[in-house]
Amino acid sequence: MIKKLFEPIRIGKLELKNRIVMPAMCSKLGTEFGAVSDKLIDFYVERAKGGVGLIVIENTCIDWPVGKAGTSPIRADDWKFVDGLHDLAEAVHPYGTKIATQLHHPGRQSSTLACAEGQELVAPSAIPCLPTGGEMPKALTTEEIEGLIGKYVMGAIITRAAGFDAVEIQGAHGYLITQFMSPYSNKRTDEYGGDFVGRMKFPLKIVEGMRAAVGPDFPIIFRLSADEYIEGGLTLEDNKLIAQRLESAGVDALSVVASIYESPPWYTRIYPTMGMPVGCNVPLAQEIKKVVNIPIIVAGKLGDPVLAEEVLRDGKADLIAMGRPLLADPELPKKAAEGRLDDICPCLYCNEACAGNLSRMWHINCQVNAALGREREYEIKPAEKIKRVLIIGGGPGGMEAARVAALRLHDVTLCEKEKSLGGQLLPASVPQFKQPIKDQVEYLKNQIKKLGVRIELGREATPGLVKELKPDVVILATGATPLIPEIPGVGADKVATASDILLGKKEAGEKVVIIGGGEVGSELAWFLGGKGKKVTIVEMLYGVAMDMNLFSRFYLLDKLAELGVEVLTTMTAEEITDKGVATVDMSGNRQVVAADTVILAVSFRSNSELEEKLKGEVPELYTVGDCIKPGKILGAIHGGSRIARLI
Repeated sequence: MIKKLFEPIRIGKLELKNRIVMPAMCSKLGTEFGAVSDKLIDFYVERAKGGVGLIVIENTCIDWPVGKAGTSPIRADDWKFVDGLHDLAEAVHPYGTKIATQLHHPGRQSSTLACAEGQELVAPSAIPCLPTGGEMPKALTTEEIEGLIGKYVMGAIITRAAGFDAVEIQGAHGYLITQFMSPYSNKRTDEYGGDFVGRMKFPLKIVEGMRAAVGPDFPIIFRLSADEYIEGGLTLEDNKLIAQRLESAGVDALSVVASIYESPPWYTRIYPTMGMPVGCNVPLAQEIKKVVNIPIIVAGKLGDPVLAEEVLRDGKADLIAMGRPLLADPELPKKAAEGRLDDICPCLYCNEACAGNLSRMWHINCQVNAALGREREYEIKPAEKIKRVLIIGGGPGGMEAARVAALRLHDVTLCEKEKSLGGQLLPASVPQFKQPIKDQVEYLKNQIKKLGVRIELGREATPGLVKELKPDVVILATGATPLIPEIPGVGADKVATASDILLGKKEAGEKVVIIGGGEVGSELAWFLGGKGKKVTIVEMLYGVAMDMNLFSRFYLLDKLAELGVEVLTTMTAEEITDKGVATVDMSGNRQVVAADTVILAVSFRSNSELEEKLKGEVPELYTVGDCIKPGKILGAIHGGSRIARLI
C-alpha cells in the first residue's frame, strides 16, 4: 500500500496535499518572447489534474537575453509577464496543486548563438564550457554581480505578485549560482571568490534579499547538486556545509540532484538514462538530509511509486520529484493513489523526445505520450460513429492504436502473426539496461486487454481474412524486418541479425563483429560486451550511435569504452569470410577483423506489401509506424495515437 507518498507535508508554512513534485523542465511551450501561452497552461493543468502536489515551472529567466536557458524560457524579469504567470497559477490551483517558479541563469553553460542572442556570456570567471560549444564567457564585475542579485530578488517579487505559492532558486547542475559556489568554475580573488565564505556570498545574498523582499511566510526552495562528480568541483562534504548555510539564510527546502554539464559522461547525471540505476540521487539526498532540518526533495529515476514510497518510508528524503515520468503519464499520482499501478504508462528514461528535442531546439515531447504539448487537441472523446476497427500488427504502434480506439468506444480487433505482442520492442527489451522497454510492452498489453480489444495471436492477416472480418477501418502496423546487406558471405552460419541474438535464436561466439554502429548495433555491443564477449563495431559513418540523442549517446559511449568494445568508424564491410569480416576504409586501406560471429545491425525494411493489396478493398485504410518508414518508438506510438483519434 502506498501511503507515505500521499501524506501532506509543509514547506515552510505552505502545505502540499502530497509529496510528489513536478520539477522544473524546459518545455519551449511558451511564446518565443518568454510569455505564458495557452499550450503551456494546458501542459501544466494536465499534470495538476493528474494529482501532483507541487509544480515547479521551467527555468524562469531573470536576465533576458543573456540569462536565457535555451531559446525561449518563461520570463520573470519584467512586470509585463505577471498577468500570464497569474493565469497559469489560477489554472492549476483549482486542482489543489501548488506552483512555483524556478529562477534561473545559465552563466557559462550557454551559447551566444542559441540562447544569448549574440550577447556575451557571463560567469564568475572566464572559463568556457565545452559541452555548450566552449565559448569564453566574460568575468562579471562586482557591480554586475550586485545587479544580478537584484534581478533574482525581483524575480521572486514577480513570482509572488503573480499568485504563485513558492519560488525555487536554480543552484544546481552547473548554472550561474553553482558556478559561484564551486571552486571548479570560480577562480575569483575578490569578495565573491577565493575561500568557501567568498564563494557562498553570491547565493547567500540572493537568498537573504529574497527573504527580505517576499517576507517570512513565502517558501524559498533551493536546488542543489549534492556532488558535482568532477575533479576540482564540489563534493558531497562541501554540499553538506552549503546546505547548512542555506538553511540558516532562510531556505525552506532543498531539492537534491547531482553534477554539472561537464561531469563525465557529459550531461548524463542531469538526465539519467535508461541504463543508469533507479533512484540514482537518493544516497546523496539521504546524506544532505542528515545535516539539515528542512524538507529534502530528491529527483533521479523515481517514477515508480513503489520505489518512491520506499525512499520516503526509509527516511531518505521527504518529497519525490518526478519529471519525465509525469511527461509520460500526467495521471501517475492519481493512478498510484488509487492503487492502479499497472495503468501507469512508464517512462522509458530514453531522453529522446524530452531532453533530446530541446537539444534540437524543438519543444518538449515524449515517445510514449503523443498528447504532450497538445493536451487540449488530443483529449480522448467518444467517437461520433462506432466502427469496426481491424489493426494488423501488435507492435507499439498497433497496440497504441488499439488502446486509443478502444477508449473511443470503437469495436477493435488486433491481429498479430507472431505468438507474442511487442514487435521490435521484444528484442529491444532483452538487455538488462532496457527494462523500461519491457515495462512499456507490458503496459500496452495490459491496457488493450482491459479495454476489451479482441487479440488474435499467431494469425497472419491476409486480404482474405480482412474480407471475412468486414472492418470499417483497417490500420496497418506491420512494422519492419532487418535489412540484409548484399555482402559476399552474408549467408554463412556464423552470420546473424541483432534480433536473432537478442531473442536467443542464435548464440554469439567469443569474438563478435557487429556490422552497423547505429543505436541498435551500439546497444547490442554494450549487451554482449557486458557478457564478456570481445566485440568490434564496424561503422561507415564518422561515429557510432549517431542516431541517438546526445544525452543517452554520451553514456553509451562511456559504457562501450569501459567494456573495451573496439569501434572502427569510416569502415565498410566488403566480405564475410571464414576468418571474420574484410573491411575497407575511406582511403582504401583494407583490414580483416577476426570474428567467429558476425551480427548484422545495418537497418530495417518496411513491411508494406499488405498495404498495396488492400488499397481500394476497405472503406478506410491507414498505415502507422515502421511500415511507413523504419524509425523510433515515437513514430509508431504517435502514429497509432493520431490515427485512432482521427477515425
